Amino acid sequence: MKSFIRKDTVSKTMDRIILKPRREESILRYHPWVFSGAIAQIVGHPAEGDLVSVASADGKFLAYGHYQIGSIAVRILSFEEDPTKPDFWTLMLSRALKLREAMGLAGSDETNCYRLVHGEGDGLPGLIVDYYDGVCVLQAHSVGMFRAKNAIAEALREVYGGSLKAVYDKSSGTAPFKAGLELIDGYLWKAPGFDADESVVLEGGNKFLVNWNEGQKTGFFLDQRENRARVGKLARGRNVLNLFCYTGGFSIYALAGGAKHVDSVDSSARAMAMVDRNVELNGFTSEQHTSYCADAIDFVKNVPDGAYDLMIVDPPAFAKHRGALKNALRAYQRLNAAAIAKVAPGGFVFTFSCSQVVDKEAFALAVFSAAAETGRSVRILDRLNQPGDHSVNIYHPEGEYLKGLLLYVE
Repeated sequence: MKSFIRKDTVSKTMDRIILKPRREESILRYHPWVFSGAIAQIVGHPAEGDLVSVASADGKFLAYGHYQIGSIAVRILSFEEDPTKPDFWTLMLSRALKLREAMGLAGSDETNCYRLVHGEGDGLPGLIVDYYDGVCVLQAHSVGMFRAKNAIAEALREVYGGSLKAVYDKSSGTAPFKAGLELIDGYLWKAPGFDADESVVLEGGNKFLVNWNEGQKTGFFLDQRENRARVGKLARGRNVLNLFCYTGGFSIYALAGGAKHVDSVDSSARAMAMVDRNVELNGFTSEQHTSYCADAIDFVKNVPDGAYDLMIVDPPAFAKHRGALKNALRAYQRLNAAAIAKVAPGGFVFTFSCSQVVDKEAFALAVFSAAAETGRSVRILDRLNQPGDHSVNIYHPEGEYLKGLLLYVE
């Protein structure tokens, strides 16, 4: 990753960010962010989303990135490759696909959906691309990536060739609101004859309806694939409760694993309708599964003790910024205390946090406090996290957002 670009290779027209003395250390360690407080001078007048070069106080080239207004002033795209090259996007997306192929995801007979680009984890900060059986759903989390979306769509066509059916932009809820940006979701490209906003995909041999137009995020929570498989392996003969179930990913795996009965709970009527469709799609019946459109926290508080011997607690992010951290940890403690208190003796609890500002230690402490509150004997059987297609750049540990615990409760 070390840069071998000479200063004379940097574009003469590209605006430049010059750092304060000794503020280049993090970039020399390949961290992909430049904070506004590290900047001594901006040479030129970059607009938000423009490509800029970054230099040390003595003028040495360090990196290229997207300029933005805020505490993170530059999201670094490359420490060496010039992002203005015509093949830059194709090169980066090809690298990302190669990793998914090496993992056995791309080209699998049992799974045809995965995350192709996971922001900093794939060297493309501010970009998410999820692949659903030939449809790529793109989310830009920065102005720079939003402005590059058409070039990214063209590169996806080149990388996937004739197997690509469509590229859908779903950035309206993720790209920063800026005057002049048309934050309207829609297709950037689709093959002749393609006309759909949802598709049936395979994950681990199970079928799931994914609606990228109306669903949360890009349509499905791909980051729980491996944890869903763990649930499936432990579900046989058990009564399962799936809280905050969304479209029923954990529920389908539990049913496929031989669960005695599964109850799925979510406050979204639209999500529960998708759960019912997924249950039917996979050949299960109402005798095996029941849907409840209800508040998950209220639901678990009111279930009879011991009614379930496997619970999944997978809430949305309780804290999206550090100011909400304290309240979020209290919420995790209350929710997990209710689950641990209610699960049958000899039962399992899969509990998760997807809040990036809640680190592993803080989450584990909240669950420990919940267990202590119940007075029950609880063991940690495993620590759970996001799968490899949601890769974490070793130089950007902030990218590790999903954490979970598999608990055994006596």
